[in-house]
Amino acid sequence: MRFIFKTDYSQDIKLAKHGGHTFWYGLLLLSLVAAPWALPEYWLAQLTFVLIYAIAGLGIMLLAGFTGQFSLGHAAFLGVGAYTQAVLTNAGVPFPVALAVAATLSATVGIVVGLPALRVKGIYLGMATLSFGFIVEEVLARWESVTKGNAGMHIAAPDIFGWKVESGAQFYAVCLVITIAVTLGILNLLRAPTGRAFVAIRDSEISAQSMGIHLAYYKTLSFAISAGLAGIAGALYAHKLQFISPDQFNILQSIDLLLMIVVGGLGSVHGAFLGAIFLISMPQAIALVKDYLPAFIGAAPGLQGLVYGAVLIAFVLFEPMGLYGRWLKVRTYLQMFPFYRKGMFKRQKSFQKSDRLK
Repeated sequence: MRFIFKTDYSQDIKLAKHGGHTFWYGLLLLSLVAAPWALPEYWLAQLTFVLIYAIAGLGIMLLAGFTGQFSLGHAAFLGVGAYTQAVLTNAGVPFPVALAVAATLSATVGIVVGLPALRVKGIYLGMATLSFGFIVEEVLARWESVTKGNAGMHIAAPDIFGWKVESGAQFYAVCLVITIAVTLGILNLLRAPTGRAFVAIRDSEISAQSMGIHLAYYKTLSFAISAGLAGIAGALYAHKLQFISPDQFNILQSIDLLLMIVVGGLGSVHGAFLGAIFLISMPQAIALVKDYLPAFIGAAPGLQGLVYGAVLIAFVLFEPMGLYGRWLKVRTYLQMFPFYRKGMFKRQKSFQKSDRLK
C-alpha cells in the first residue's frame, strides 16, 4: 500500500498526488490521443459520445454530487445549448464564438432556474427543475420561427475560423480538447474556496451558513456553472448528431443524466466519466445480449428501461458509492491484501446533526 510522506503544504492541493497518478493519467491521455488511429469509425463515434456526456456529467456532478442540489430537468440546459449552437452556426458564426454564447446563455438560464429554487430543497427542488424541463421542451417545440418546431433542424459542420471540422476524427479531437479543459477547470474549482464552499453546503447548510458562506450566492453559482457545462455538452451533441429536435431533450434524457452520475459515483470526478461510459456502453451490451435471450424477452420494447431500472436499484441497495466506489474497494483490497477488513467501507455514523434542529 502506498504511503505519501508530505513535506510541504502545497502537496495537499496538487492534482497529481504521486508519480503513479502522473504515469497512469499520462498513459490514459496518450491512449485517447491515439484512439483515431487505433479504433474503427463506429467505436470512435461512441467514444466521442462518452466525452460529450462526460462534460454534461461533470456539470450535474458539480450540482448534485458536490453541492447537494438535485435536478430532474438538466436536459433542458442541453437543449438550450444545442439550439443556440445550431442557430448561430447556421448563421455563419464561428464555432468557438457560438460555443461560448451557448454556454453563457445556458448559464444565464441556470441562474433564472436557480434563484426560485433557493426556497426549496430535496424532492421539491426535483419537482421545480422537472417543471422547468417541461417548459423548455414546450418552448423548443412551439417557437417554430427559430427552432423549426417538431420538424427539427439541421446544423452545419463546425467552422473554427476557416477550418472546417468535417471528419469524425477531427470532431473527436475537438471534443477531447474541450473535455480535458473542462475537467481541469472542475478539478481546480473544487480545490479552490468556491469548491470547498459547495462541499460545505452539501454536507450541512446550517454549518456552512454559520461559517459565513452565502448560501444563495453559491447555490446560484453552482446552478449557473452546471447549466453552462450542460450547454457546452448540448452544443457538441448537436454537432455530433447534425440534427436536433425537441423530443431529444425530454425527461428521459434528464433521468439518463441523473442515472449516469449515480451509477458512476456521486461526489467524484471519476464518477462522471465512469457513468458516461456506462450510459453509452449499456445499449450496446443490451443489443448484443438480445440475440441470446428468449424471443418474448429480447423483442420486448421496454427491455432497456427495465435493465436501467434494475441496475439503478442494484447500485442504490448494494453499492451506493457507484462504480468508482467499487473500484476504490477493489484497489484497497489489492493494496492491503491479506490485511483487508470487510467492514472498512461501511457507512460511519455522522455526529453532525445540525440539520435536524430545524
